[in-house]
Amino acid sequence: MLSSKFSVAKCALTKSASALGAMAMRMRHTLPDLPYDYNALEPFISADIMKLHHTKHHQTYVNNLNVAEEKLAEAMHKGDVNTVIQLQAAIRFNGGGHLNHSIFWETLSPTGGGEPEGALKDMIIEEFGTFDAMKKSMTAASVGVQGSGWGWLGYDKPAHSLRIVTCANQDPLQATTGLVPLFGIDVWEHAYYLQYKNVRPDYVDAIWHIVNWKNVTERFKAAL
Repeated sequence: MLSSKFSVAKCALTKSASALGAMAMRMRHTLPDLPYDYNALEPFISADIMKLHHTKHHQTYVNNLNVAEEKLAEAMHKGDVNTVIQLQAAIRFNGGGHLNHSIFWETLSPTGGGEPEGALKDMIIEEFGTFDAMKKSMTAASVGVQGSGWGWLGYDKPAHSLRIVTCANQDPLQATTGLVPLFGIDVWEHAYYLQYKNVRPDYVDAIWHIVNWKNVTERFKAAL
């Protein structure tokens, strides 16, 4: 009787893993198109940087994420728990890189800059006093990231508040902190070095001129 139950459970696990593998193959990640031309953000971000950043760096995250998920599906099919655990770092890094950059492209615009309006601006003023105070705080946090990472303006759903935080490497904001990402600044050197060399503060300052506040506001409304 016990052997029979074990066989049924094993069969169910195998079917589940097979379904997961098939689903992973159907849901391969792809590089999203930019909503503007590579040279559209000049002079704040050069066309060379945008093309390299998008077609090389982001594409690499997508490729590596697909490979890691295929290996994960195979490992689960085999019941190889060790490999499943080992793959978590690759999925976190490459999955985070894909998520972060997909948000980053959309929150920039050649017609961006200025300040947000409506409920988002009201909450910024409520939380930070002024828009400039929020901008100063997020700039300082982003510039101060040790090594590579991101500076984020995120929404804390339980507290109904805005928070400025940083994430190391490609750690995705929501999966690692619970905050809903509204606007992020990529401070990996590949995001600015060709144009700004090692002067990260100049790059971060330039980003504020191309923030797509309409998109950020839409993310805020969705989070609410």
